[in-house]
Amino acid sequence: MQLFYNPDINPGAASFLFDKEESRHIVKVLRKKEGDSVHITNGKGYLFSSEIIFANEKKCEVKITDEQFFEAIPYSLHLAVAPTKLNDRYEWFLEKAVEIGITEITPIICDHSERTVFKADRFEKILQSAMKQSLQYYMPVLHEPTPFSTFVSNQKTGQLFIAHCEETDKKLLKHVLQPQQQVTILIGPEGDFSNKEITQALSLNYVPVSLGNTRLRTETAAIVAGHSVAFINEN
Repeated sequence: MQLFYNPDINPGAASFLFDKEESRHIVKVLRKKEGDSVHITNGKGYLFSSEIIFANEKKCEVKITDEQFFEAIPYSLHLAVAPTKLNDRYEWFLEKAVEIGITEITPIICDHSERTVFKADRFEKILQSAMKQSLQYYMPVLHEPTPFSTFVSNQKTGQLFIAHCEETDKKLLKHVLQPQQQVTILIGPEGDFSNKEITQALSLNYVPVSLGNTRLRTETAAIVAGHSVAFINEN
């Protein structure tokens, strides 16, 4: 199934008009024509089935033939991950995180962060593409980059974890996760969290956790953490 995403399509709509970019993709690239079917999600749980009634590369119009609503996953996962020095590694993380299942993502700026800015528009497109490719109907929320101290001070509900590399008493994440919960996991930069950051997180009831016996890259650690949450919530 070829899935398209547009947040502006609402339940009960009788028809929908694609913008120029998507119209060109549908007509010129996919070679769709009048009478062909197109599936659309608004990223809010709805899947719309439609039929093309006007196949023009500048203005493709469809009539909605059916709509379905899918319940959200029975848990929430907020990954707060420091931007990696190389953008392509963070982009890889975003793509895989969406495929696994994630609710929110916040780039956190840490004491040891080597990158403090990122291309929000490009990252949003990666999220959209991954959502469509994996046939999901909820768009994860990508927040603005936030200083570590600000994030941990504001994020106080649910299960709170910090994955760091210091040789201290830590629990395996898979042993402390509980199903169907609101979960927040902090993943640090290449240089790990600073001692000050770890101390602050612990003072705010974040539980220190290990993701295994080997030292992982930032983006790998984030995926391992995300998969652990998804796995514990499998039926």
